[in-house]
Amino acid sequence: MSTEKIISTEINDLSPSMTHEKSAEVSSSGRVDINVLLERVRKVQEKERRTNIFSLGLILSLIIVVGIILSF
Repeated sequence: MSTEKIISTEINDLSPSMTHEKSAEVSSSGRVDINVLLERVRKVQEKERRTNIFSLGLILSLIIVVGIILSF
């Protein structure tokens, strides 16, 4: 079974909303576009960055609140 046949059956099994996303990643020759992969990595890194900033903010807020409570 060739790669093209496998890719075409995978694309046909997906819902219409996912088909566009999947077809953008795989060109007609069965190759993956590096720009799509880089964009996916950037999105994951942005999510991790937001999570880290939120966690840091929560910890700092907790330290400040505990400091204020202990100062009285």
